[in-house]
Amino acid sequence: MRVIMLSDVKGIGKKGQIVEVKDGYAANFLIPKGFAVKETPKSKEILANQNAAKEAARLSAFQEASLIAKRLESVVCEFEANTGSDGKMFGTISYKQIEQHLKEKFDITIDKRKIIDRIPVDRIGYTKLQIELFKGVIGTITVHVSEKK
Repeated sequence: MRVIMLSDVKGIGKKGQIVEVKDGYAANFLIPKGFAVKETPKSKEILANQNAAKEAARLSAFQEASLIAKRLESVVCEFEANTGSDGKMFGTISYKQIEQHLKEKFDITIDKRKIIDRIPVDRIGYTKLQIELFKGVIGTITVHVSEKK
């Protein structure tokens, strides 16, 4: 029997796949537990519509990430930090602070865990950080740390 998988089942198939399984396995386990539905013209049409909606959402997210990446090129996050007499900075500027600064000042929402460069922002001056906004879309922000007066 051919079934359309509604969720991932180890050793059988992934969500959205059409797989061939034994009749008893489909009738007694997959279909009653809600892991699959029998393949029919109507179920194939529903699957095609779901796949089209997923692809449209993915394309929309990709385009939005591309726009944010373009916007990030001109963004400079300004921070002030305490320094010692030798000019070295006390502490670091955290990724969470950068995330909050982008949200408050520029209305750009990013996830701090998506920052690719794991270099600490612990120096006075400019630091460039790369952020993966979407698979294959990387934005670069500039962080400027100046001495607190």
